[in-house]
Amino acid sequence: MLRSELPTSEYNNFYHTYILALGDVELLSGLKMGKEDFLSLLNQIPENKLGFAYAEGKWTLAEAIVHVIDTERVFQYRALRFARNDKTDLPGFDQDLYVPNSNASTRNLESLQNEYKVVRESTLSLFDSLDDEALLRIGIASGSRMSVRALGFIISGHQAHHARIIKERYLKME
Repeated sequence: MLRSELPTSEYNNFYHTYILALGDVELLSGLKMGKEDFLSLLNQIPENKLGFAYAEGKWTLAEAIVHVIDTERVFQYRALRFARNDKTDLPGFDQDLYVPNSNASTRNLESLQNEYKVVRESTLSLFDSLDDEALLRIGIASGSRMSVRALGFIISGHQAHHARIIKERYLKME
């Protein structure tokens, strides 16, 4: 399925800019391309930049990377629950509690890259295993309706959003 075929009724408007930022990609190929793009970006990061924050009160680069990984895990879990037809409403999560409790400042680039690879491979494995019926299932998370396939596009779009911020604000890349 292409991103352009995803109706806005399958996700909260909050995620619309993430989804639009993807261009017109297919779900699985977008996740795969996103993996390669993000790993390429991580390979350009000097180890000594991980503790850098571009402004007072902003996350460090390591914290931003861990946030991308944590968010993918949360959204992947939501996709699994909804795909398995679990009708339990799922709560939101507070990213502002996750980040300071992530121990990002103790991590090195290799460990962040390895964790990212494992999480993305798990995401790819999950979405690759789902049939069309499962991808269309809807659940409630953070008080909003979301389809399984929308969650896959949101994972890709959220990562693309933070990759852009990393390039522009942390690494000063065009």
